[in-house]
Amino acid sequence: MQQRPLGRTGRNVSAIGLGTWQLGADWGQVSETEAEAVLAASVASGVTLFDTADVYGDGRSETLIGRFMSSHDAYGVTVATKMGRRMAQEPENYTPENFRAWTARSRENLGVDTLDLVQLHCPPTAVIEDDATYEALDALVADGAINAYGVSVETTAQALAAIRRPNVTNVQIIFNPFRLKPMDEVLPAAEAAKVAIFARVPLASGLLSGKYSASTTFADNDHRTYNRQGEAFDKGETFSGVDFDEGLAAVRELTEALPANVSLPQATLAWIATRPGVTSVIPGARNVDQATSNADAAALIDGGFDVEAFDAVVRDVYDRRLREAIHPQW
Repeated sequence: MQQRPLGRTGRNVSAIGLGTWQLGADWGQVSETEAEAVLAASVASGVTLFDTADVYGDGRSETLIGRFMSSHDAYGVTVATKMGRRMAQEPENYTPENFRAWTARSRENLGVDTLDLVQLHCPPTAVIEDDATYEALDALVADGAINAYGVSVETTAQALAAIRRPNVTNVQIIFNPFRLKPMDEVLPAAEAAKVAIFARVPLASGLLSGKYSASTTFADNDHRTYNRQGEAFDKGETFSGVDFDEGLAAVRELTEALPANVSLPQATLAWIATRPGVTSVIPGARNVDQATSNADAAALIDGGFDVEAFDAVVRDVYDRRLREAIHPQW
């Protein structure tokens, strides 16, 4: 597993990390035993980045990671959490007092004195553009509550605004074969500024797993059931904002372009991880098989798969099927 610099922190993180939204049980139930097994399998496969948030299962994901980290040999693993969605996402709620309260709760959940990395969790644009935001985050670093900070964003404009801030360690943004816009400006700007990029929702909420059909259904408490049109939060978080049926058609084309020994999710993760400017890809996993398969995609990064040939197919499918509907939105 390749290990890559985490911005200017001096830390390294794996080219393929682990997103832990699923461990909060917001995608259907995942038991504590299953969650621990996912974390253990990921570490055994070379993963050194866990991405979580204080609202994943109302702290369940953080707590499970904290227990795992305290009871396993997970040397070198960076835990990146997020804050800002425990209250309404309104600019007036992003105060130094709330930042301190949110990070204190995450430190308790994770069982640490200092958080490795805290990311603002898709805050309003006004927050990303406000000098006071970064002054408050710098104060948390000075106080020893956090080691570093970044921003998770919805739009490329937000990403570019965050990248311009001198102490931002990373930007987390949706990037996958259904969301190519970050390649236009965000990835080059991040690379030039030595800001790490975490590619989130890399498999488009599972749509790029290649396992879904028009008859696939999801649990009532799964956001893929209740947020397809943005009923609960930004619709881009669910299937990357792509219409489900159109996404299925795109998946068929992408799959047909692959050799028989390469799966679509592994090809997708390897393609994302090899785009210039990407530091780590953070797919989620609900079970050990998914976690291991995701991490195994790292082998494709170093050879054995013509990533650039797949890149040509990705761009062609996007341009014909998705660009008009997707590119202007985020």
